[in-house]
Amino acid sequence: MEEQPKYDAIVIGSGISGGWAAKELCEKGLKTLVLERGRMVRHLEYPTMNKDPWDFKFKGSQTAEEAKRQEKQARTGYTTRKGSAHWFVDDIKHPYNETKRFDWMRGYHVGGRSIMWGRQSYRLSNLDFEANKKDGIAVDWPVRYEDLEKWYDYVEEYIGVSGENLGLPQLPDGKFLPPMELNCVEEHLKKNIAENYKDRLLTIGRTAHNTSVDKEFEGRSACQYRNRCIRGCPFGGYFSSNSSTLPAAERTGNMTLRPHSIVAEILYDDNTKRATGVKVIDAESKETMVFNAKVIFCCASAIASASILMQSKSKRFPNGLGNDSGELGHNIMDHHLGAGASGKYPGFDDKYYKGRRPNGIYIPRFKNLGDKETKSDKYIRGFGYQGGAGRNGIAEHVAEMGYGEEFKEGVLKPGDWSMGLGGFGETLPYHENKMTLDYDKLDEWGLPTVTFDAEWKENEYKMREDMKSEAKEMLEKAGFVDVQTFDNVAAPGIGIHEMGTARMGRDPKTSVLNANNQLHTVPNVYVTDGACMTSAGCQNPSLTYMAFTARAADHAAKWVNEEKSKENNA
Repeated sequence: MEEQPKYDAIVIGSGISGGWAAKELCEKGLKTLVLERGRMVRHLEYPTMNKDPWDFKFKGSQTAEEAKRQEKQARTGYTTRKGSAHWFVDDIKHPYNETKRFDWMRGYHVGGRSIMWGRQSYRLSNLDFEANKKDGIAVDWPVRYEDLEKWYDYVEEYIGVSGENLGLPQLPDGKFLPPMELNCVEEHLKKNIAENYKDRLLTIGRTAHNTSVDKEFEGRSACQYRNRCIRGCPFGGYFSSNSSTLPAAERTGNMTLRPHSIVAEILYDDNTKRATGVKVIDAESKETMVFNAKVIFCCASAIASASILMQSKSKRFPNGLGNDSGELGHNIMDHHLGAGASGKYPGFDDKYYKGRRPNGIYIPRFKNLGDKETKSDKYIRGFGYQGGAGRNGIAEHVAEMGYGEEFKEGVLKPGDWSMGLGGFGETLPYHENKMTLDYDKLDEWGLPTVTFDAEWKENEYKMREDMKSEAKEMLEKAGFVDVQTFDNVAAPGIGIHEMGTARMGRDPKTSVLNANNQLHTVPNVYVTDGACMTSAGCQNPSLTYMAFTARAADHAAKWVNEEKSKENNA
């Protein structure tokens, strides 16, 4: 086992959180090693970014042999179709186990899921940060909105988030670029909701896309409305680590990026009571090596970061690094979705829309906001809606191709307008929803595989009934016809918002991390990805991960620079 040069900082993972950690630490002068277990991917090196439908064999569908290798990755219904399968792992090469079903979607490459993410970017509010304490659920967050507000500002201005300020306490306003446009049916529903309800509204989604030709983001241009985002954007129209934070870190000259580097464990020194570095397995050669640093950032994703900490055993930490509380691996959360309603609108036949908008509508949470008017007697917490309107029947949606004059006329004539509203609901942090490591089932690098044991519970199922009924009522009041509810329950993980496995808290006896995202008992180890979340809210969480990461990196850099100053003066 060869020991490598020492760095100021090591960042494990290069996705949304890892990219931000790399940028912030490097720009603050720290020599930083970024470790990615997957292959190298640079901006503009996205294999299918410019392909048209006719460029794919079988219209982008997988062969039977390919599909067998991604049966779990295909559970979403979209991740392994139309030119994006190569971003998601081979389930046979990278197995996991299920006591109860869990849909774990992963991408092992530089940039991680920042290439394929949905880009919806919403702030949490004090409604979310105070919820556990008020409801007597799990543990209290050690932070409040005021602790993150300036970091939300900082992140939004850097990545570019388009959207509309609304003045809602449950969904704080931000630093936004011009919003994308609603189409005519969405505008109709927005107007009707405003006329019929005092407790809710419809807006365009807040999304990490550059919508301003006047706003400059280094190396990125404005969104081109191709809606091929999951393949990787050659224009840098949306934010990703590859187009933004990693190049920024590289420009400092302080970053060393090492792909094909699987972190097996974080090493701990019982004398100093600090982590000293990481043990890495080269994914290709299987060679083992050690890299040392003053601080370590776990940004590998909620499940992977928890796995690394659980694998990092020592005499002091027999159950995993920093796991005195026993909460490591517990409290898995995701957002439950797939419940709502859809309908057709009999009108606007002379209207259409231009481009392929990579965004939908958003109806912010309007239940259980802390007053009697919005309180539900069936469940706690709440949900928001995402969705959109469109016209069916145009050429790209024709399932069975035909010939002749009738076909040519048919493909040029748009179909009816339809509208869908799907709920995104908060999941409570249940201690019994957990992941464990199976040392009897090792992967090809000799590391234990993950076993999931998590499920939706009564609160989530009762919330889903409201998701359906409220969506149906809003559509019917707005004049939609053939309104049908739907409820595709699926399993945890399907929202690809897994979080909570190393939660923040005030008490080391009941939590893993403190208010600065440090391990309570190993303060030079920071965890800033989804693992740190204490509750889930109902908002897409990536913006919060970025804000926490920027804040923690600022904290860590100050400490490292102080330590270096002491060493120089000694």
